[in-house]
Amino acid sequence: MEFLMDPSIWAGLLTLVVLEIVLGIDNLVFIAILADKLPPKLRDKARIMGLSLALIMRLGLLSVISWMVTLTTPLFSVADFSFSGRDLILLFGGVFLLFKATMELHERLEGRTHQDEGNRGYAKFWAVVVQIVILDAVFSLDAVITAVGMVNDLPVMMTAVVIAMVVMLMASKPLTNFVNAHPTIVVLCLSFLLMIGLSLIAEGFGLHIPKGYLYAAIGFSILIELFNQIARRNFIKHQERRPMRERTAEAIMRLMGQQRAQQQTTEDVRLPADETFAEEERYMISGVLTLASRSLRSVMTPRTEISWVDCDRSRDEVRAQLLDTPHSLFPVCRDELDEVIGVVRAKDLLVALEQGEDIAEFAARTPPIVVPETMDVINLLAVLRRAKGRLVVVTNEFGVVQGLVTPLDVLEAIAGEFPDEDETPDIVADGDSWLVQGGADLHSLEQALNCQDLVSPTEDYASLAGFLLSHYGQMPAVGEVLEQNGLRFEILAASEYRIELVRISQVQPEQADPNNHHQPEAQASGFISPPNSALPPRRADVLHSPATTAETPESASAWQNNTPAAHRPDADTGNRPVRRFPPLQLPALTSDGGRA
Repeated sequence: MEFLMDPSIWAGLLTLVVLEIVLGIDNLVFIAILADKLPPKLRDKARIMGLSLALIMRLGLLSVISWMVTLTTPLFSVADFSFSGRDLILLFGGVFLLFKATMELHERLEGRTHQDEGNRGYAKFWAVVVQIVILDAVFSLDAVITAVGMVNDLPVMMTAVVIAMVVMLMASKPLTNFVNAHPTIVVLCLSFLLMIGLSLIAEGFGLHIPKGYLYAAIGFSILIELFNQIARRNFIKHQERRPMRERTAEAIMRLMGQQRAQQQTTEDVRLPADETFAEEERYMISGVLTLASRSLRSVMTPRTEISWVDCDRSRDEVRAQLLDTPHSLFPVCRDELDEVIGVVRAKDLLVALEQGEDIAEFAARTPPIVVPETMDVINLLAVLRRAKGRLVVVTNEFGVVQGLVTPLDVLEAIAGEFPDEDETPDIVADGDSWLVQGGADLHSLEQALNCQDLVSPTEDYASLAGFLLSHYGQMPAVGEVLEQNGLRFEILAASEYRIELVRISQVQPEQADPNNHHQPEAQASGFISPPNSALPPRRADVLHSPATTAETPESASAWQNNTPAAHRPDADTGNRPVRRFPPLQLPALTSDGGRA
């Protein structure tokens, strides 16, 4: 027992244990990669069995110390290169590592190993165990030779190998779980394997590569990957702060091909959208996912578009109104819309008129269902179910009627517009632009324009007119143009109190005139000045000139025929300035467009 009191024995043992563990870390990483090819229930068994066989092999190598020493004796020569047993082992090990790393990288980049667990093809148990033993033999050769050169006592060397192997067995499972949870680390380790394999081949030919080069490259790569993992973890934490509904909507939209180009990454691997979902399907799913986030104002029919019956009018006038209006339900009021008596069906009211019943008394039998404008759309669905087909009146805190809602309005929020006979579609495509009514819903407009910068949860507007008034700060005149977020809004028709028709187009890149020295001043002031008569007009001036807007397409005739001459875009309004506003800093929506 005297050897236990020798400090040099303990120093050598401790040094060897540390060296064996350090030299075995890379071995553990690649063993984790190999074990991942097996079914989950066999991975621990293969890892333990492979490392146990590797331990027996290492002890066997240590037992033949004299043979290990003779491995450096040249066996044969080829040209200027002489090869020893150690050189041949290094060459074989390097080729094996290059082959194994290349195959693993190919499989992972081709996606063969990222299939579902149920459909995944696993490797054979003993094939993986043999690969673990061979891999450990390649990595343990340098460690065994190092041990032989450092310590002369065989029991000390064997004890150090056993202790190091026990530590590796204990650390193998958590290390395996960590590696399998981070696919980028697996690819990084396989890249290290390529470097190590190349260095082994070089040493087999007698070309010594300083280990410091390898360690520096590996250390730098690990540092970069560490920063990457930290950034990824911070990103995940940031995503977890967002509402689950918003994250779910974005994920579904991404799978459906509705994700924006600037939001796509190399991780987004999917089939083309046209091969999976039709445009109508994506529109409806987007509408369903965003329904809960929409305000009641964005769904309801606004006050200005409500057709209602005044009970104080004559019977003939009421009968004519019912026959001329293609609606089946009407609120019956007294003198004004805010005095709602009841909600009746047109056919029932016609029968009551023929029978000589009093309109007010007949309407009072079906009192209106009233909800506040602060109610969300999801709770509104329950109210509509109880209404049994009747419309619901929406009021503000003062009892003033703001609009009405029917089941059709909710359906339109999901599937798009279903215009009545007396209605013109809110959004009409016209070549490279869109003709949009001022009362058009912003969520529908976002869906049509394929943008997401119009709706703001912090602003109290739901229509295009509200959006423009919020950014103009005043009622814009016909011919004025607002450019924002890559869109050009041109006022085609407006009255004194409302915006009726707007042309929306994508902003074209302006070709600046090098002879126009006033251009920087005009841009700095926020306006585009009228073109100088002595200079040829710039493209921007032609686009913004009301003379150009006089050529209104035929698709806008339905609006222009009902627009006063003074408010038409072809009226003589002169050159009006074009206001430019900085881009809005709006929070991202829950999905890419859709009706809100």
